[in-house]
Amino acid sequence: MSEQRMSPEQVAEFCLGLPGAREDYKWGGIRVFSVAGNKMFAVLDLAGAGLSFKVDDELFLGYVDLPGVRPAPYLARARWISMAPPYPMGRTALCDLLQRSHQLVVQRLPKRLRLGLLI
Repeated sequence: MSEQRMSPEQVAEFCLGLPGAREDYKWGGIRVFSVAGNKMFAVLDLAGAGLSFKVDDELFLGYVDLPGVRPAPYLARARWISMAPPYPMGRTALCDLLQRSHQLVVQRLPKRLRLGLLI
């Protein structure tokens, strides 16, 4: 039996549970999850068209080769991937990737802002 898939609402709930995460609505109906004010780590389209987030540079090409995963529009050069629901991976894998995206962004913050945000 395959692992359960996450709904967009479950993705949003998980993102908001990460240290220092906050949510904004931008660009006419996009949920943006960020840390340290405005450093995005995940983007969720309210219309259900997709979820985008950052991945490790060296893993980017491997992820976009997976079925259902593509480079994120406008953010691919920053090594972001995008996927539409139903998301092509189970809950554990997707949560791990979202947490990693959060940590990739946190690691690029100035040291004084990283306190309490590293997992």
